[in-house]
Amino acid sequence: MRTLRAFTAAGAAALLATAGTATAAPSPPPAPTAQLTDAQVDTAVRSLDATVAEMMRRTGVPGVSVAVVHDDEVVYLKGFGLRRVGDPAAVGPDTVFQIASLSKPVSSTVAAGVLKDPADFDRHAELPGFALKDPWVTSHVTTADLLSHRSGLPDHAGDLLEDLGYDQAYILDHLRLAPLTPFRASYAYTNFGFTAAAEALARSRGVSWQKLSSDTLFKPAGMTHTSTEFQAFVDAPDHAATHVKAVPDGTTGDAAWIPRYVRDPDAQAPAGGVSSTARDMSRWLRLQLSGGTLDGKRIIPADTLARTHLPEIVSQPPASPTGRTGFYGLGWNVNYDDAGRLRLSHSGAFELGANTSVGMLPLERLGIVVLTNGAPVGLPDAIAADFFDTAEHGKATTDWLALTGALYAQINAEGRSPTDYAHPPTGAKPAGEDSTYTGTYDNPYYGKATVAATSEGKLTLSLGPEPMVFPLTHYDGDTFSYETTGENAVGRTGVFFSPADRTVRIEHLDADHLGTFTRG
Repeated sequence: MRTLRAFTAAGAAALLATAGTATAAPSPPPAPTAQLTDAQVDTAVRSLDATVAEMMRRTGVPGVSVAVVHDDEVVYLKGFGLRRVGDPAAVGPDTVFQIASLSKPVSSTVAAGVLKDPADFDRHAELPGFALKDPWVTSHVTTADLLSHRSGLPDHAGDLLEDLGYDQAYILDHLRLAPLTPFRASYAYTNFGFTAAAEALARSRGVSWQKLSSDTLFKPAGMTHTSTEFQAFVDAPDHAATHVKAVPDGTTGDAAWIPRYVRDPDAQAPAGGVSSTARDMSRWLRLQLSGGTLDGKRIIPADTLARTHLPEIVSQPPASPTGRTGFYGLGWNVNYDDAGRLRLSHSGAFELGANTSVGMLPLERLGIVVLTNGAPVGLPDAIAADFFDTAEHGKATTDWLALTGALYAQINAEGRSPTDYAHPPTGAKPAGEDSTYTGTYDNPYYGKATVAATSEGKLTLSLGPEPMVFPLTHYDGDTFSYETTGENAVGRTGVFFSPADRTVRIEHLDADHLGTFTRG
């Protein structure tokens, strides 16, 4: 980047060279224009049946539901596969799916409907029981800061508390202990920062987030099977069970897609707790692509909705001089293609069994949403990318499933310990007596940890408000391990006792240096 001195010298030289001459101001580049014809979109739509079927065959994901909107019409709406493996009930357009982080652009639409002026996003987000580590940041953080992940909270702050069973109130209250990166100058994806902004809006109106969402968006838009409450998803007669790929219990065979887990995301409802159908999401897509109107009725103000589509923070710096920069807006990934067209997208992923994707080209009034009931392997993102690629070029120009699958595999490998705790080192030191480790340990962020000895001579570690019990396996000396569970499980993780200091550090909980517990 040029220094101020270099810029001043260059500017002065330019002024001297043009002194006494009249020069016209440089013209801005022409605005991008729509480029896709109806025929091109039709070609992409006709390819969807085969694309979805082939990608389901390659991944084995049990169920998929897809909606496409073009020029305010639903031009494709179809379900594929099974709601639950082992049950013949088929997925249809009205099957309810957990949409995971696709909840974020839905929730930012609610926020746009609540706020009456785009500038209101820049007002202080005040929520009782919520604070950040820096008091100045706490008093200045805005709705926009929290919805765009630029508050300075660390990546996925609070998610491990949710895994341990803590409720929303506890998690939001304890984010004040999380270390901060530079305010408004750093991007880190945080479900509970986003949740705090949404809950602040609901509290300021004296209602729950579900009621605010229903009154502002779901009811007016006719999204009759959409909710932010987990119980509504469970109670829906036509809902898709979540599936993971694993070896079925009691067998030693190959991994298969099985409905093993149930994911309750109520604690982060605005960020990840929405459930919906392809039909309902097609109505939301129509609203988005029509500037807040639906069936001739104004649902969301055009200017506040447009604000959610603007870049707020750089989320992906370009990887090369010719690479494009990725941005995050208010609940949206915001990008611009080679033609200068705005591209909006978002994915949703529950490791416990759901994966979703939405993509829009607002200038083309074209959007697609893909809902699936399998853990993330890249399927919905690949279907959406293949669809847009086919619309642009008449056919897919790359194997999108191989690309997105590799990206998800890379993400899933992050956070795993570099130590293989399943295989202790040769010559491992013996553990101390049980009494060396047993007792209750305190941590201001994660609460209590209890280490106890079982009648079989083993140690266990208990964590969380309704204690989750993890059997400890000895590794070497005062180091043990346990198998992590939940949405953010990373396999085996280390447990490092320091008897002299009366502390224990838990590797999985220590990414932000908050994982050390002190014995009482």
